[in-house]
Amino acid sequence: MSTPFRLDGKVAIVTGGSRGIGAAIARLFAAQGARVVIAARKVEACEIVAGEIRASGGTALALACHTGRIEDVKSTVARTVEHFGAIDILVNNAATNPHFGPMITVDKGAWDKTFEVNVSGYFEMARAVAEHLIARDAPGSIVNVASVVGLKPELAQGVYAMTKAAVISMTRSLAIELGASGIRVNAIAPGLVETRFAGTLIQNRDIVERWIERTPLGRYGQPDDIAPAALYLASDNASFVTGSVLVVDGGQSIG
Repeated sequence: MSTPFRLDGKVAIVTGGSRGIGAAIARLFAAQGARVVIAARKVEACEIVAGEIRASGGTALALACHTGRIEDVKSTVARTVEHFGAIDILVNNAATNPHFGPMITVDKGAWDKTFEVNVSGYFEMARAVAEHLIARDAPGSIVNVASVVGLKPELAQGVYAMTKAAVISMTRSLAIELGASGIRVNAIAPGLVETRFAGTLIQNRDIVERWIERTPLGRYGQPDDIAPAALYLASDNASFVTGSVLVVDGGQSIG
């Protein structure tokens, strides 16, 4: 068995890697020996995280990528291979949630944007990396960051929850289809995590108090609570794990 949770010699793409959960995953992967590509819409923000990784002795490349645009997806994969020679790990983390409220009040633009990034973006990134791995005849790991609301819907998050349920279904279907190629596909379902992305929820005292009341561990999460789950699923120590959904929510979904 390999050294627990090391990623030496691996190349990982982390989408939405410029902040929050994605940045925490990128930093941890680099600390465990991976060469990391930090991809997000604003390359300047990606470069900040990449610079921190390099300053700590790691290897990182910052790339601009809007995962809802197929040309950006293809370019990110191609530039990663050009720079590092291969891809071994994909963490699909880039997401959006422009609509907070009843599902029936969502406008077409917000609906389309949510599905474009959260579903199509995840799929196109997974497809492009899987095609690369199959062409190399190499094993690999795809980790999709979903959400507990994809398993247990919450008020005012219905549209977002639909996309995360789709990510979980996508994860399981791809695990079946890609298993024979040695490509593992798993998902993480975080609970409430303190990030700028979740700012609307974190800043709402009533929502936070209600969430914590239902959470056995009595708090909401931090990005560093989620990153080790991604590290486990990406590592060779999870070599017999595919099609799984790892819930990391402090017990909220059972509380």
